[in-house]
Amino acid sequence: EVQLVESGGGLVQAGGSLRLACAASGFTFDEYAIGWFRQAPGKEREGVSCISSSDGSTYYADSVKGRFTISSDNAKNMVTLQMNNLQPEDTAVYYCALKRGIAVVLWVDEYDYWGQGTQVTVSS
Repeated sequence: EVQLVESGGGLVQAGGSLRLACAASGFTFDEYAIGWFRQAPGKEREGVSCISSSDGSTYYADSVKGRFTISSDNAKNMVTLQMNNLQPEDTAVYYCALKRGIAVVLWVDEYDYWGQGTQVTVSS
């Protein structure tokens, strides 16, 4: 059974930083990508960033470029999202998700497995 477990959410003031982690387990395919998504109350889920298992290719949403950094440890099946200069509009539940194939895309429908999410709240 594929499992994705997020950790590292919390409450931070604007301008602060948080580091999210996603631990993935229970899958056997070698080529995959892991993405981070977020969903704020009353809004649709949106892609934040993703990383490929093959060559570490990454992709970022425009709203987080220059502030967020995604990285992976393939040996541990762990992906982290370093979030700097957080702003109130970053407040959301953050989810990590896994897709087959190495394409780095942030289309929700492409991802087959999802974690339960972790809350990130940024106060002004």
